[in-house]
Amino acid sequence: MLKLEYIIERLILSSRWLLVIFYLGLACALAVYGVSFCVKFYSVALHTFDYDPNEMILAMLGLIDAALVASLIVMVMISSYENFVSRFDEDDHGDKDQVSFLGKLDSGSLKIKVASSIVAISSIHMLQVFLNLEKYDNQKIMLVIAMHLAFVISALLLGFLEKLTGKSKPPVTKG
Repeated sequence: MLKLEYIIERLILSSRWLLVIFYLGLACALAVYGVSFCVKFYSVALHTFDYDPNEMILAMLGLIDAALVASLIVMVMISSYENFVSRFDEDDHGDKDQVSFLGKLDSGSLKIKVASSIVAISSIHMLQVFLNLEKYDNQKIMLVIAMHLAFVISALLLGFLEKLTGKSKPPVTKG
């Protein structure tokens, strides 16, 4: 019976490598999104002198939004791989390839960072709506505000729950 239990445990542990398919898919999605960003940037560059200040702000917000989404994808790929599949080998990559959050984000911290990123992205969308108020009716504006508030409250609650359930870390001593 112990042999069967060992085989089952090995199978379950090995199945974590199936997650790599999802991370590779996210990497491909990031490449496609990069092409989309380049097209948006090209369009903005072509119309630099045609846009009024409000249109230019909206175009820049669109580019910032794309950068935030891309950063979110990278953060999820790297930290999820390290948390659920395998640790990155520091010796093979050297210091120049290291990301500051590598090894520091557990699944709870990742959720908070994702929620914070979603709030930032939502803020940009809400600002875009406010800069184009004439295109939206009051019901749509209220819906955007309500959704943003839901994201903010969710992020705050996630942070509160993480703090509430987090393990206390021993103080760092210098010496």
